[in-house]
Amino acid sequence: MLDEAIDKLYSKVLKRNPAEPEFHQAVKEVLASLRAMGDRHPEYADARIVSQMCEPERQIIFRVPWIDDNGVIQINRGFRVEFNSALGPYKGGLRFHPSVNLGIIKFLGFEQIFKNSLTGLPIGGGKGGSDFDPRGKSDDEVMRFCQSFMIELYRYIGEYSDVPAGDIGVGSREIGYLFGQFKRITNRYESGALTGKGLTWGGSLVRTEATGYGAAIFANEMLKSKNTSLDGTTVSVSGSGNVAIYAIEKVHQLGGKAVTASDSSGYVYDKQGIDLELLKDIKLNRRGRIGEYVETRTSARFVPNNCPWDVPVDVALPCATQNELLGSDAKKLIKNGVQAVAEGANMPCNEEAVEAFQNSEVLYGPGKAANAGGVATSALEMQQNAQRDSWSFDYTEERLTQIMQNIHRRCLETAEEYGHPGDYVMGANIAGFRKVADAMLAFGVV
Repeated sequence: MLDEAIDKLYSKVLKRNPAEPEFHQAVKEVLASLRAMGDRHPEYADARIVSQMCEPERQIIFRVPWIDDNGVIQINRGFRVEFNSALGPYKGGLRFHPSVNLGIIKFLGFEQIFKNSLTGLPIGGGKGGSDFDPRGKSDDEVMRFCQSFMIELYRYIGEYSDVPAGDIGVGSREIGYLFGQFKRITNRYESGALTGKGLTWGGSLVRTEATGYGAAIFANEMLKSKNTSLDGTTVSVSGSGNVAIYAIEKVHQLGGKAVTASDSSGYVYDKQGIDLELLKDIKLNRRGRIGEYVETRTSARFVPNNCPWDVPVDVALPCATQNELLGSDAKKLIKNGVQAVAEGANMPCNEEAVEAFQNSEVLYGPGKAANAGGVATSALEMQQNAQRDSWSFDYTEERLTQIMQNIHRRCLETAEEYGHPGDYVMGANIAGFRKVADAMLAFGVV
Protein backbone atom coordinates (compact mmCIF):
# COMPACT_ATOMS: atom_id res chain seq x y z
CA MET A 1 0.00 0.00 0.00
CA LEU A 2 2.70 2.49 1.05
CA ASP A 3 4.94 1.25 -1.79
CA GLU A 4 2.33 2.08 -4.44
CA ALA A 5 1.75 5.52 -2.95
CA ILE A 6 5.49 6.26 -3.07
CA ASP A 7 5.73 5.50 -6.82
CA LYS A 8 2.86 7.86 -7.61
CA LEU A 9 4.14 10.50 -5.25
CA TYR A 10 7.62 10.72 -6.74
CA SER A 11 6.18 11.21 -10.22
CA LYS A 12 4.02 13.97 -8.82
CA VAL A 13 6.97 15.63 -7.08
CA LEU A 14 8.90 15.72 -10.37
CA LYS A 15 5.92 17.22 -12.19
CA ARG A 16 5.05 19.83 -9.56
CA ASN A 17 8.65 20.90 -8.91
CA PRO A 18 10.38 21.16 -12.30
CA ALA A 19 14.05 22.14 -12.65
CA GLU A 20 14.84 21.41 -8.98
CA PRO A 21 17.29 18.48 -9.24
CA GLU A 22 18.66 18.74 -5.70
CA PHE A 23 15.15 18.64 -4.24
CA HIS A 24 14.32 15.65 -6.45
CA GLN A 25 17.48 13.90 -5.25
CA ALA A 26 16.66 14.46 -1.59
CA VAL A 27 13.06 13.28 -1.94
CA LYS A 28 14.08 10.22 -3.97
CA GLU A 29 16.51 9.08 -1.27
CA VAL A 30 13.96 9.38 1.53
CA LEU A 31 11.19 7.69 -0.45
CA ALA A 32 13.50 4.80 -1.35
CA SER A 33 14.13 4.23 2.36
CA LEU A 34 10.44 4.38 3.23
CA ARG A 35 9.77 1.43 0.91
CA ALA A 36 11.38 -0.78 3.57
CA MET A 37 8.43 -0.01 5.85
CA GLY A 38 6.19 -1.97 3.47
CA ASP A 39 2.65 -2.21 4.78
CA ARG A 40 3.53 -2.02 8.47
CA HIS A 41 1.97 1.43 8.81
CA PRO A 42 -1.18 1.70 6.67
CA GLU A 43 -2.19 4.73 8.74
CA TYR A 44 0.55 6.78 7.04
CA ALA A 45 -0.78 5.91 3.59
CA ASP A 46 -4.40 6.53 4.62
CA ALA A 47 -3.57 10.02 5.88
CA ARG A 48 -1.26 10.70 2.91
CA ILE A 49 1.47 11.66 5.35
CA VAL A 50 4.29 11.21 2.83
CA SER A 51 2.52 13.47 0.32
CA GLN A 52 2.02 16.13 2.96
CA MET A 53 5.64 15.92 4.05
CA CYS A 54 6.92 16.51 0.51
CA GLU A 55 5.01 19.78 0.22
CA PRO A 56 6.30 22.80 2.20
CA GLU A 57 3.86 24.40 4.57
CA ARG A 58 4.97 27.81 3.32
CA GLN A 59 7.37 29.18 0.67
CA ILE A 60 8.43 32.81 0.83
CA ILE A 61 10.34 34.55 -1.99
CA PHE A 62 11.18 38.24 -1.82
CA ARG A 63 13.27 41.01 -3.36
CA VAL A 64 16.29 42.31 -1.43
CA PRO A 65 17.44 45.75 -2.64
CA TRP A 66 20.61 47.24 -1.14
CA ILE A 67 23.18 49.92 -1.98
CA ASP A 68 26.85 49.00 -2.53
CA ASP A 69 29.83 51.14 -1.56
CA ASN A 70 29.75 52.88 -4.95
CA GLY A 71 26.19 54.03 -4.37
CA VAL A 72 24.78 51.59 -6.91
CA ILE A 73 21.50 49.82 -6.11
CA GLN A 74 21.87 46.03 -6.19
CA ILE A 75 19.01 43.53 -6.25
CA ASN A 76 19.13 40.01 -4.83
CA ARG A 77 16.48 37.41 -4.15
CA GLY A 78 15.65 36.10 -0.69
CA PHE A 79 14.03 32.81 0.30
CA ARG A 80 12.54 31.15 3.35
CA VAL A 81 10.93 27.73 2.99
CA GLU A 82 9.05 26.71 6.13
CA PHE A 83 8.76 23.02 5.42
CA ASN A 84 7.31 21.23 8.44
CA SER A 85 6.40 22.36 11.96
CA ALA A 86 4.96 19.12 13.35
CA LEU A 87 7.66 18.83 16.02
CA GLY A 88 8.20 22.50 16.81
CA PRO A 89 9.04 25.86 15.27
CA TYR A 90 10.77 25.75 11.91
CA LYS A 91 14.53 25.51 12.42
CA GLY A 92 17.25 25.76 9.82
CA GLY A 93 19.98 28.03 8.57
CA LEU A 94 20.26 30.87 6.09
CA ARG A 95 22.66 30.37 3.16
CA PHE A 96 24.14 33.36 1.31
CA HIS A 97 25.77 32.10 -1.89
CA PRO A 98 25.39 32.80 -5.64
CA SER A 99 24.19 29.22 -6.22
CA VAL A 100 21.11 29.67 -4.01
CA ASN A 101 17.76 29.19 -5.71
CA LEU A 102 14.38 27.84 -4.65
CA GLY A 103 15.29 24.23 -5.45
CA ILE A 104 18.43 24.39 -3.28
CA ILE A 105 16.50 25.87 -0.37
CA LYS A 106 13.75 23.25 -0.72
CA PHE A 107 16.25 20.39 -0.72
CA LEU A 108 17.92 21.80 2.37
CA GLY A 109 14.59 22.37 4.12
CA PHE A 110 13.37 18.86 3.30
CA GLU A 111 16.58 17.33 4.69
CA GLN A 112 16.19 19.51 7.77
CA ILE A 113 12.86 17.89 8.68
CA PHE A 114 14.50 14.51 9.25
CA LYS A 115 17.76 15.85 10.66
CA ASN A 116 15.92 17.88 13.28
CA SER A 117 13.69 14.94 14.12
CA LEU A 118 16.74 12.74 14.72
CA THR A 119 18.12 15.13 17.34
CA GLY A 120 15.18 14.29 19.61
CA LEU A 121 14.64 18.01 20.24
CA PRO A 122 11.35 19.88 19.62
CA ILE A 123 12.20 21.59 16.32
CA GLY A 124 10.63 21.49 12.88
CA GLY A 125 12.37 21.86 9.52
CA GLY A 126 12.98 24.95 7.42
CA LYS A 127 15.70 26.71 5.44
CA GLY A 128 16.37 30.06 3.83
CA GLY A 129 18.92 32.26 2.18
CA SER A 130 19.78 34.42 -0.79
CA ASP A 131 21.87 34.47 -3.96
CA PHE A 132 23.88 37.29 -2.37
CA ASP A 133 27.63 36.57 -2.17
CA PRO A 134 29.29 38.06 0.94
CA ARG A 135 32.75 37.16 -0.35
CA GLY A 136 34.62 40.27 -1.43
CA LYS A 137 32.03 42.61 0.07
CA SER A 138 32.89 45.21 2.69
CA ASP A 139 31.42 44.97 6.18
CA ASP A 140 29.19 47.95 5.35
CA GLU A 141 27.85 46.23 2.22
CA VAL A 142 27.14 43.03 4.13
CA MET A 143 25.39 45.06 6.84
CA ARG A 144 23.20 46.91 4.34
CA PHE A 145 22.25 43.67 2.62
CA CYS A 146 21.42 41.92 5.91
CA GLN A 147 19.32 44.83 7.08
CA SER A 148 17.33 44.84 3.83
CA PHE A 149 16.94 41.05 3.99
CA MET A 150 15.55 41.24 7.53
CA ILE A 151 13.07 44.00 6.62
CA GLU A 152 11.12 41.30 4.80
CA LEU A 153 12.07 38.21 6.82
CA TYR A 154 11.23 39.60 10.28
CA ARG A 155 7.47 39.17 9.82
CA TYR A 156 7.85 35.38 9.47
CA ILE A 157 10.28 34.51 12.27
CA GLY A 158 10.22 34.31 16.07
CA GLU A 159 11.06 31.93 18.89
CA TYR A 160 7.68 30.17 18.63
CA SER A 161 7.35 30.20 14.84
CA ASP A 162 10.62 30.06 12.86
CA VAL A 163 14.19 30.30 14.13
CA PRO A 164 16.87 30.79 11.45
CA ALA A 165 20.59 30.28 12.02
CA GLY A 166 23.72 30.46 9.87
CA ASP A 167 24.87 28.29 6.99
CA ILE A 168 27.29 28.80 4.10
CA GLY A 169 28.11 32.52 3.86
CA VAL A 170 26.34 33.37 7.12
CA GLY A 171 28.54 33.52 10.19
CA SER A 172 28.60 35.58 13.37
CA ARG A 173 29.01 38.84 11.43
CA GLU A 174 25.90 38.27 9.35
CA ILE A 175 23.86 36.94 12.29
CA GLY A 176 24.80 40.07 14.23
CA TYR A 177 23.55 42.39 11.50
CA LEU A 178 20.38 40.33 11.02
CA PHE A 179 19.58 40.22 14.75
CA GLY A 180 20.30 43.91 15.18
CA GLN A 181 17.80 44.77 12.45
CA PHE A 182 15.23 42.32 13.83
CA LYS A 183 15.52 43.96 17.26
CA ARG A 184 15.24 47.41 15.73
CA ILE A 185 12.12 46.61 13.69
CA THR A 186 10.24 44.61 16.33
CA ASN A 187 11.31 46.59 19.41
CA ARG A 188 11.87 43.21 21.12
CA TYR A 189 15.04 41.60 22.44
CA GLU A 190 13.81 38.15 21.40
CA SER A 191 17.00 36.12 21.70
CA GLY A 192 15.31 32.92 20.57
CA ALA A 193 14.40 34.39 17.17
CA LEU A 194 17.85 33.62 15.74
CA THR A 195 20.64 31.25 16.74
CA GLY A 196 24.36 31.38 16.11
CA LYS A 197 24.51 34.67 18.01
CA GLY A 198 27.60 36.15 19.62
CA LEU A 199 28.47 34.89 23.10
CA THR A 200 27.97 38.31 24.71
CA TRP A 201 24.42 38.72 23.38
CA GLY A 202 22.66 35.37 23.73
CA GLY A 203 24.83 32.91 21.84
CA SER A 204 25.92 29.46 22.98
CA LEU A 205 29.34 28.03 23.53
CA VAL A 206 30.13 25.13 21.14
CA ARG A 207 27.71 26.45 18.48
CA THR A 208 30.59 27.45 16.19
CA GLU A 209 32.26 24.08 16.61
CA ALA A 210 29.11 21.96 16.72
CA THR A 211 28.61 20.75 13.14
CA GLY A 212 32.24 19.81 12.66
CA TYR A 213 32.55 18.26 16.11
CA GLY A 214 29.33 16.33 15.56
CA ALA A 215 30.47 14.88 12.22
CA ALA A 216 33.72 13.63 13.76
CA ILE A 217 31.87 12.21 16.78
CA PHE A 218 29.45 10.40 14.47
CA ALA A 219 32.33 8.98 12.42
CA ASN A 220 33.95 7.79 15.63
CA GLU A 221 30.70 6.09 16.70
CA MET A 222 30.45 4.33 13.34
CA LEU A 223 33.98 3.00 13.73
CA LYS A 224 33.27 1.98 17.33
CA SER A 225 30.40 -0.17 16.05
CA LYS A 226 33.14 -2.18 14.28
CA ASN A 227 35.35 -2.25 17.40
CA THR A 228 37.75 0.47 16.26
CA SER A 229 37.84 4.29 16.46
CA LEU A 230 39.31 7.45 14.93
CA ASP A 231 42.40 7.01 17.09
CA GLY A 232 45.36 6.39 14.79
CA THR A 233 43.44 6.98 11.55
CA THR A 234 44.27 9.29 8.66
CA VAL A 235 41.35 11.50 7.62
CA SER A 236 40.57 13.61 4.55
CA VAL A 237 38.34 16.64 5.06
CA SER A 238 36.92 18.88 2.34
CA GLY A 239 36.09 22.52 2.92
CA SER A 240 37.78 25.07 5.13
CA GLY A 241 34.91 26.90 6.79
CA ASN A 242 33.67 26.36 10.32
CA VAL A 243 32.42 22.82 9.68
CA ALA A 244 35.68 21.60 8.16
CA ILE A 245 37.92 23.43 10.63
CA TYR A 246 36.18 22.04 13.69
CA ALA A 247 35.82 18.58 12.19
CA ILE A 248 39.61 18.64 11.87
CA GLU A 249 39.94 19.87 15.44
CA LYS A 250 37.76 17.07 16.84
CA VAL A 251 39.52 14.44 14.68
CA HIS A 252 42.81 15.53 16.25
CA GLN A 253 41.29 15.47 19.74
CA LEU A 254 40.11 11.90 19.14
CA GLY A 255 43.57 10.77 18.07
CA GLY A 256 43.21 10.91 14.29
CA LYS A 257 45.23 12.91 11.80
CA ALA A 258 43.39 15.10 9.28
CA VAL A 259 45.61 15.69 6.26
CA THR A 260 43.49 17.76 3.83
CA ALA A 261 41.40 20.92 3.61
CA SER A 262 39.98 22.68 0.57
CA ASP A 263 38.09 25.59 -0.92
CA SER A 264 36.80 26.39 -4.41
CA SER A 265 40.36 26.95 -5.67
CA GLY A 266 41.63 23.46 -4.79
CA TYR A 267 42.94 21.52 -1.80
CA VAL A 268 46.02 21.22 0.39
CA TYR A 269 47.52 17.91 1.47
CA ASP A 270 49.72 18.02 4.55
CA LYS A 271 51.23 14.63 5.26
CA GLN A 272 52.16 15.71 8.80
CA GLY A 273 48.58 16.67 9.58
CA ILE A 274 46.78 19.97 9.05
CA ASP A 275 48.18 22.80 11.16
CA LEU A 276 44.90 23.93 12.69
CA GLU A 277 46.08 27.30 13.98
CA LEU A 278 47.49 28.21 10.57
CA LEU A 279 44.28 27.14 8.85
CA LYS A 280 42.17 29.18 11.29
CA ASP A 281 44.37 32.23 10.73
CA ILE A 282 44.05 32.00 6.95
CA LYS A 283 40.34 31.25 6.72
CA LEU A 284 38.80 32.82 9.83
CA ASN A 285 41.05 35.80 10.50
CA ARG A 286 42.34 36.77 7.05
CA ARG A 287 39.46 35.34 4.98
CA GLY A 288 42.16 34.10 2.61
CA ARG A 289 42.43 31.27 0.10
CA ILE A 290 43.54 27.74 0.97
CA GLY A 291 46.58 27.98 -1.30
CA GLU A 292 48.17 30.41 1.19
CA TYR A 293 48.64 27.44 3.54
CA VAL A 294 51.63 26.09 1.58
CA GLU A 295 53.42 29.45 1.76
CA THR A 296 54.07 28.74 5.44
CA ARG A 297 53.86 24.97 5.73
CA THR A 298 56.66 23.22 3.83
CA SER A 299 55.25 19.74 4.50
CA ALA A 300 52.14 20.56 2.43
CA ARG A 301 51.35 20.75 -1.25
CA PHE A 302 48.52 22.58 -3.01
CA VAL A 303 46.48 20.85 -5.72
CA PRO A 304 44.49 23.45 -7.70
CA ASN A 305 40.99 22.95 -9.09
CA ASN A 306 40.45 19.60 -7.45
CA CYS A 307 38.90 17.85 -4.43
CA PRO A 308 40.91 15.77 -1.92
CA TRP A 309 39.33 12.38 -2.63
CA ASP A 310 42.38 10.90 -4.39
CA VAL A 311 44.42 11.02 -1.17
CA PRO A 312 44.61 7.54 0.50
CA VAL A 313 42.93 7.79 3.92
CA ASP A 314 41.04 5.69 6.45
CA VAL A 315 38.12 8.11 6.89
CA ALA A 316 36.61 10.82 4.68
CA LEU A 317 34.57 13.78 5.95
CA PRO A 318 33.06 15.81 3.08
CA CYS A 319 32.29 19.17 4.71
CA ALA A 320 31.95 21.63 1.81
CA THR A 321 28.71 21.56 -0.21
CA GLN A 322 26.14 19.40 -1.96
CA ASN A 323 27.22 16.86 -4.61
CA GLU A 324 30.93 17.57 -4.19
CA LEU A 325 31.88 13.88 -3.94
CA LEU A 326 31.05 12.04 -7.15
CA GLY A 327 30.82 8.36 -8.02
CA SER A 328 34.32 8.46 -9.50
CA ASP A 329 35.65 9.98 -6.27
CA ALA A 330 33.94 7.28 -4.21
CA LYS A 331 35.62 4.60 -6.30
CA LYS A 332 39.02 6.19 -5.65
CA LEU A 333 38.37 6.29 -1.91
CA ILE A 334 37.20 2.67 -1.87
CA LYS A 335 40.19 1.53 -3.93
CA ASN A 336 42.51 3.34 -1.50
CA GLY A 337 40.98 1.53 1.48
CA VAL A 338 38.66 4.09 3.10
CA GLN A 339 36.79 2.56 6.06
CA ALA A 340 34.16 5.21 6.80
CA VAL A 341 32.57 8.29 5.25
CA ALA A 342 30.54 10.75 7.37
CA GLU A 343 28.91 13.74 5.70
CA GLY A 344 29.66 17.04 7.41
CA ALA A 345 27.80 18.96 4.68
CA ASN A 346 24.26 18.58 3.36
CA MET A 347 24.10 15.83 0.70
CA PRO A 348 27.77 16.18 -0.36
CA CYS A 349 27.81 12.69 -1.93
CA ASN A 350 25.87 12.30 -5.16
CA GLU A 351 23.67 9.28 -5.84
CA GLU A 352 26.42 7.30 -7.58
CA ALA A 353 28.82 7.88 -4.69
CA VAL A 354 26.27 6.78 -2.09
CA GLU A 355 25.52 3.66 -4.10
CA ALA A 356 29.23 2.85 -4.38
CA PHE A 357 29.78 3.20 -0.64
CA GLN A 358 26.72 1.14 0.23
CA ASN A 359 27.71 -1.64 -2.18
CA SER A 360 31.15 -1.87 -0.55
CA GLU A 361 32.25 -2.51 3.03
CA VAL A 362 32.51 1.24 3.72
CA LEU A 363 30.54 2.68 6.64
CA TYR A 364 28.50 5.58 5.24
CA GLY A 365 26.82 8.19 7.46
CA PRO A 366 24.40 10.54 5.63
CA GLY A 367 24.37 14.25 6.43
CA LYS A 368 20.94 14.25 8.06
CA ALA A 369 22.51 12.11 10.80
CA ALA A 370 26.22 12.93 10.74
CA ASN A 371 25.95 16.72 10.53
CA ALA A 372 23.01 17.17 12.91
CA GLY A 373 25.32 18.57 15.59
CA GLY A 374 24.92 22.13 14.36
CA VAL A 375 21.16 22.31 14.55
CA ALA A 376 21.19 20.31 17.80
CA THR A 377 23.39 22.92 19.43
CA SER A 378 21.22 25.67 17.96
CA ALA A 379 18.30 24.06 19.79
CA LEU A 380 20.42 24.01 22.95
CA GLU A 381 21.01 27.74 22.39
CA MET A 382 17.24 28.20 22.23
CA GLN A 383 16.93 26.38 25.56
CA GLN A 384 19.49 28.69 27.14
CA ASN A 385 17.73 31.76 25.73
CA ALA A 386 14.38 30.57 27.11
CA GLN A 387 15.96 30.04 30.53
CA ARG A 388 17.93 33.32 30.39
CA ASP A 389 20.94 31.13 31.10
CA SER A 390 24.37 30.34 29.70
CA TRP A 391 25.98 26.91 29.90
CA SER A 392 29.67 26.05 30.13
CA PHE A 393 31.61 24.77 27.11
CA ASP A 394 32.16 21.36 28.70
CA TYR A 395 28.50 20.88 29.62
CA THR A 396 27.27 21.95 26.18
CA GLU A 397 29.80 19.71 24.44
CA GLU A 398 28.71 16.83 26.65
CA ARG A 399 25.10 17.40 25.57
CA LEU A 400 26.19 17.53 21.92
CA THR A 401 28.14 14.28 22.28
CA GLN A 402 25.14 12.55 23.87
CA ILE A 403 22.85 13.73 21.07
CA MET A 404 25.22 12.48 18.35
CA GLN A 405 25.61 9.13 20.10
CA ASN A 406 21.83 8.82 20.41
CA ILE A 407 21.38 9.63 16.71
CA HIS A 408 23.90 6.93 15.83
CA ARG A 409 22.14 4.42 18.06
CA ARG A 410 18.70 5.24 16.65
CA CYS A 411 19.95 4.87 13.07
CA LEU A 412 21.41 1.44 13.75
CA GLU A 413 18.42 0.21 15.75
CA THR A 414 15.90 1.38 13.15
CA ALA A 415 17.85 -0.13 10.27
CA GLU A 416 17.95 -3.42 12.17
CA GLU A 417 14.21 -3.23 12.94
CA TYR A 418 13.34 -2.87 9.26
CA GLY A 419 15.64 -5.58 7.99
CA HIS A 420 18.62 -3.54 6.79
CA PRO A 421 21.28 -3.88 9.50
CA GLY A 422 24.12 -1.39 9.25
CA ASP A 423 22.33 0.81 6.68
CA TYR A 424 22.62 4.30 8.17
CA VAL A 425 20.67 5.89 5.31
CA MET A 426 17.71 3.60 5.87
CA GLY A 427 17.90 4.02 9.63
CA ALA A 428 18.16 7.81 9.54
CA ASN A 429 15.35 8.31 7.05
CA ILE A 430 12.86 5.96 8.70
CA ALA A 431 13.63 7.06 12.27
CA GLY A 432 13.39 10.73 11.30
CA PHE A 433 10.21 10.17 9.29
CA ARG A 434 8.28 8.17 11.87
CA LYS A 435 8.57 10.75 14.63
CA VAL A 436 7.31 13.53 12.36
CA ALA A 437 4.62 11.31 10.82
CA ASP A 438 3.20 10.33 14.21
CA ALA A 439 2.93 13.98 15.23
CA MET A 440 1.21 14.83 11.94
CA LEU A 441 -1.29 12.01 12.50
CA ALA A 442 -2.02 13.34 15.98
CA PHE A 443 -2.80 16.82 14.59
CA GLY A 444 -5.22 15.63 11.91
CA VAL A 445 -5.54 17.47 8.61
CA VAL A 446 -3.92 20.86 9.21
